[in-house]
Amino acid sequence: MKIFASLYTDEDIANLVVTLLRARGLDVLTTLDAGMASCSDQQQLAYAAAQERCLLTHNRVDYERLHLSYIEIGQQHSGIIVTPQNNAYEIAKRVGIILNTLTADEVFNQLLYV
Repeated sequence: MKIFASLYTDEDIANLVVTLLRARGLDVLTTLDAGMASCSDQQQLAYAAAQERCLLTHNRVDYERLHLSYIEIGQQHSGIIVTPQNNAYEIAKRVGIILNTLTADEVFNQLLYV
């Protein structure tokens, strides 16, 4: 059982957020690190799911739709965290809190807002 969820950030998440999350000891992979830049949201979520990583995004509308689509067809993902485009320090703080509060199993297949 994996205790802490690993993160996968889409292209909208600032590098400073990634740096701050890594400084908190979180395992964070970016779309650039993964060679997935310019891929569709659907491809991003599929990649995150295959890597067992929770996707972090600002893109609420598209990922809500993808989450519902996954649920309807019985497909699973490792979680989606949607955050507003706030100050990078605030985003890192909120994401850090949620990932230190919930286990990877509790985040699995969930759409969360921070």
